[in-house]
Amino acid sequence: MLNGSNENIETAWFLYLLECKNGAYYAGITNDLQARFDAHLSGKGARYTRANPPVKILASKPYPNRSTASIAEAQLKALHRSKKLAYFSMEDISENA
Repeated sequence: MLNGSNENIETAWFLYLLECKNGAYYAGITNDLQARFDAHLSGKGARYTRANPPVKILASKPYPNRSTASIAEAQLKALHRSKKLAYFSMEDISENA
């Protein structure tokens, strides 16, 4: 079943932006937003959030699959901090292609 035979049963993936205790932003992707946030809170998430625990989820945006979520994550991480929150209200270029 992991070989792609369930192509019609795709789980939504989410791009998310966290605010960390030190004021920094952390971006990532997941297919279970609450479970991933809980993992970050408990110190079982990314190395960065173990050292800089998250305070809250600032924004999230669903994507139809991991590939599009990964592309969006790369686009978000390339932006200046001041433009990251606005990214979540923009329409994706890839959705119009």
